[in-house]
Amino acid sequence: MEDPWQKAYDFAVEVARIAGEEIRKAGESEIKVQTKSSAVDLVTKTDERVEKIIIGSLKKEFGEGTHCFIGEESVANGQACILTDKPTWIIDPVDGTTNFVHGFPFVAVSIAFAVNKQLEFGVVYSCLEDKMYKARKGKGAFCNDEKIQVSDVQEIRKSIIISEHGTDRRKEVVSKIFSSMQKILCIPVHGLRGSGTAATNMCLVATGAVEAFFEIGIHCWDIAAGAVIVTEAGGVLMDVNGGPFDLMSRRMICANEKIIADRIIKEIEIFDVTRDDVQTKK
Repeated sequence: MEDPWQKAYDFAVEVARIAGEEIRKAGESEIKVQTKSSAVDLVTKTDERVEKIIIGSLKKEFGEGTHCFIGEESVANGQACILTDKPTWIIDPVDGTTNFVHGFPFVAVSIAFAVNKQLEFGVVYSCLEDKMYKARKGKGAFCNDEKIQVSDVQEIRKSIIISEHGTDRRKEVVSKIFSSMQKILCIPVHGLRGSGTAATNMCLVATGAVEAFFEIGIHCWDIAAGAVIVTEAGGVLMDVNGGPFDLMSRRMICANEKIIADRIIKEIEIFDVTRDDVQTKK
């Protein structure tokens, strides 16, 4: 029986590489920025241009109207963020925009594909590193065509944990974020890190470089592709309250082992965020 999504998977890898090249070419020329929700959540012309390249290429390849799209810039411009049973692409054209603006060398193109609300594959291209992460459901995870696997560390004290500060600068939110980090650091763990891009953070879990990544306030386009890559590399995905992973909840922990995730969850101070699928149109 012919594989229905292999063509889409291969094309997603190709498009991610094209998008990454566009980001690299933009380089220093795209430093003029607008603001989104806060002074640190920056968007450049590159975001919109790269998303148009990705979605335009996919529509041309698979036919106008046959697939649905959830893209960071499209949602920012008022498109509803609703996952249906239809074949759906979930796209972050430039994950790590603030990194891009400042020349911090972690910027990723993130492309995921879902059918019947289930993620089928994910592609994350860390374009400044030239690392192509990819995974299909049930077929393993890879970086530059080499198979990757989460670490086998089972002791939290021997772990490196990744998290991010997010873009919400309300004092009560920042206090909870740093309180969580402080408590985790004092377990103690080997260290806390952050690359500035959720997609890259998840891929670092998948390669075994770190043991876990958690964040509250991320969006579905930040983590959809990484979710497939982590699970196919042998990792686990959960809600930060210990419940099942929910793509639209805007909160997640992924880890090499459930025992590591469960230990971190005990220290996370949860704060409220609005789900992606109930955001009001701007």
